Amino acid sequence: MISTKEKINKGEEALKKELKVDNASALPRLLKVVINSGTGKAKDKKRNELIADRVAKITGQKVSMRGAKQSIASFKLREGDIIGVAVTLRGARMYRFIDKLINVAMPRMRDFKGYTPSSVDAMGNLTIGIRENSVFPETNEEDLKDVFGMSITFVTTASNKEEALALFRQMEFPFKK
Repeated sequence: MISTKEKINKGEEALKKELKVDNASALPRLLKVVINSGTGKAKDKKRNELIADRVAKITGQKVSMRGAKQSIASFKLREGDIIGVAVTLRGARMYRFIDKLINVAMPRMRDFKGYTPSSVDAMGNLTIGIRENSVFPETNEEDLKDVFGMSITFVTTASNKEEALALFRQMEFPFKK
């Protein structure tokens, strides 16, 4: 199995031809991957810790706890209450996570037919959602009672949507036809 980093390096010439770029430094690159997950109830410390622990196991990096930006009285939410977790991956950990996501987690998703190319925004970043954390191999079978979702954003240096789509196709990211 070829890693994502190797796919990008091998396909650099094809990407140059597709984008009609002469300089390899002008090609779009993957900068970082950001994983976010909401924890739901702000007062439930056990759930916050559980989600933080599982996201840390999945990504291989400690999570950052995110607090509420403002108080909302009808939700009994106060400014600073923990309502989510976030992880930013770069370098080798980023490529390891992408390999695990594409080769292990996505094939385990129910009714998965690929992501739509419209998931890529005008700035060249791709945001996808995963409904269940149980598609990752780090999740134990006894942990299936507490399932949560997460959003994953792939941040690139692409200047437009077409460049980003070319990069993601080079990485063999599963898009719908």
